[in-house]
Amino acid sequence: MEKEIILAGGMRTPFGDYGKSLKDITGTDLATHAASACLNDLNLPPNEVDHLVLGNVLPVDQGGYFASRVVALECGLSTESRALNVSRACGSGSQAIISATEQIMTGHSKIALAGGYENFSRAPYVSADTRWGGKRGPVQMIDTLDYACRDPFDLQLMGDTAENLAEDFSYNRKDMDEWALMSQQRAAAAIESGFLAKQIAPIEVPERKGTRLFAVDEYPRQTSLEKLGSLKPAFRGGGKVTAGNASGVTDGAAFVLVADRQAAEAAGIKPRARIIDWSVVGVEPRIMGCGPVPAIADLLKRNDLKAGDIDYYEINEAFAAVNLHAETQLGIPRELTNLYGGGISIGHPPGATGVRMTITAMQHLDETDGRYAIISMCLGGGQGMATLIERVS
Repeated sequence: MEKEIILAGGMRTPFGDYGKSLKDITGTDLATHAASACLNDLNLPPNEVDHLVLGNVLPVDQGGYFASRVVALECGLSTESRALNVSRACGSGSQAIISATEQIMTGHSKIALAGGYENFSRAPYVSADTRWGGKRGPVQMIDTLDYACRDPFDLQLMGDTAENLAEDFSYNRKDMDEWALMSQQRAAAAIESGFLAKQIAPIEVPERKGTRLFAVDEYPRQTSLEKLGSLKPAFRGGGKVTAGNASGVTDGAAFVLVADRQAAEAAGIKPRARIIDWSVVGVEPRIMGCGPVPAIADLLKRNDLKAGDIDYYEINEAFAAVNLHAETQLGIPRELTNLYGGGISIGHPPGATGVRMTITAMQHLDETDGRYAIISMCLGGGQGMATLIERVS
């Protein structure tokens, strides 16, 4: 890269369980809260930011299709600032960071906010046949969340693609449940230690009698191998994928600052990491969970690195089989992966997940004096994505 592109700040909302604490917060309000928190954490006036890039898979509410512009103006960016919505399935948050980077590399921006949100609890129902038909009799309502959870080619649920991956590569239920338990235990420890609190901006949520301050991720569960083992397969009879070893359906938003280093330092912004490179690859949709493996392999090759050169990995826990596959195929030790929980325990709102993982990776590098981290995920429809960052000391 001709310019040095840095990451700074990084804040998110707590992630809400489906239908619970965040169900009454509009998607744009959720994202505005995280974007404003990121700016406040940096003590950066909003008019210093010239671009806002927002990742999102499922638009909700009136402003959903224009969400990046709504969030930009609502969090105080100038009318002259620019805004961009992006979607790359489960990598939409990471794509927001990459798209902001590209805007800066090409001279179209200097300081940008990159983030994303999902509020699946507010996913609308739609009728596909009433505009030009449906003149008599009952009208079918379709859950748009179902659109987001199915492979677009054979209409299998995403969990079925995880079953295909587990079957093709002989990953067993016990190993998947053990990963899930580890994720829950790590998230609990990260909550207890205050690690996760450092990246969370509490948000007021409505209740029957006023409001309350929502400050802690609400999806993590207290469980055991016995409890996980007792769960029935969620997607097919005799299968291995359960509600316990799959990512949680959650709501949340996250933002980070992306900037040209010279512009950032002139604005008094302290860099945390630099963007080194990224990779996006295509894989067979029926086993989309294999995506992180070729994406990480390509990223390492492009940068003349080996898996062992990386100090920390965040690999999205869409399903435990995804992480077992990366561990097995690339030799990535779990002692360097997802040390603070992941999609199985914290949850997986696709627009925000890649940003949450990036914030966590930066925080880990800060606290351990590590150098490199990789953030990676599989993408519905058959892709894999990986981003390489380096701590700025």
